[in-house]
Amino acid sequence: MAKMRKKSDLPSKICLACQRPFIWRKKWERDWEGVKYCSDKCRGIGSAGAR
Repeated sequence: MAKMRKKSDLPSKICLACQRPFIWRKKWERDWEGVKYCSDKCRGIGSAGAR
């Protein structure tokens, strides 16, 4: 079984849209370097703001 980690031990980033910190999630394991937004809502705001 995998070792349990505390949330405070997980890596984090700052969302480019809302500027809030978000922590690593299992579903982002393969592409953590490419994750820029904390949610689908922020991804929509971020891509609309770039236009």
